[in-house]
Amino acid sequence: MLTVDYGRLGLKPGDRVLDLGCGFGRHAYEVLRRGAAVVACDLGIDELRQVRGVVAAMYLDGEIPETASVGTAAGDATSMPFDDDSFDHVIASEVLEHIHDDDGALAELTRVLRPGGTLATTVPAALPERICWALSEDYHAPNTPGGHVRIYRRSELHSKMSGAGLVPVGSHRAHALHSPYWWLRCAVGPDRAIEDSRLVSLYHRLLTWDIVKAPRVTRLTERLLNPVLGKSLVMYATKPVSAATADSTGQARELSHVST
Repeated sequence: MLTVDYGRLGLKPGDRVLDLGCGFGRHAYEVLRRGAAVVACDLGIDELRQVRGVVAAMYLDGEIPETASVGTAAGDATSMPFDDDSFDHVIASEVLEHIHDDDGALAELTRVLRPGGTLATTVPAALPERICWALSEDYHAPNTPGGHVRIYRRSELHSKMSGAGLVPVGSHRAHALHSPYWWLRCAVGPDRAIEDSRLVSLYHRLLTWDIVKAPRVTRLTERLLNPVLGKSLVMYATKPVSAATADSTGQARELSHVST
């Protein structure tokens, strides 16, 4: 289940991509399928082990083109172990809402993104998230360690990305069918097992069927509902190319031309 639109991200074979807060790797796997190089970064060691295991299976099954490569790294979003301008694209999906110093995290995301590169960040959309917070105190911090610490409005996320030195270029909503599922989870208790509630269990089966089969009827329904009920807000931004960077790039091209 992908949240980020790779067309809007501008991903091409051979590009370098950081998947920050990769979790169990859903976005990283798609980067590999498209022939790019990805670093899957997360604080969870178990998640990174699973990513490596799935990637090994993908190689054996021939799902990964020769132009693709993968690495994993344990890292904190506010202090990442990467050089400046390391990546052509950065994905940070459902990460910022967990971080108290989200401005610091955005500064780091900007630092490791190359000039001219694209960042895609996703956060829970305001309306569905407010309903979840209202239904359960255990859904968000401080009651739940590692829970959500804030609710973003679209304008606020846009402002924070601009403040980090990025240029927002567009946004959309995704996963409308997932909003009612989380409302049900919050109503019965988000920490309870899915099987403890028949209604939650049935809805979970529906979502699993939808993800696997992707039938036209649910795809159309979700597309119509996303602008209002989409669980995730996805925003894209680019890192400006400074005059100094443009000059150095131009000089490098000239030297390359002369040497040939």
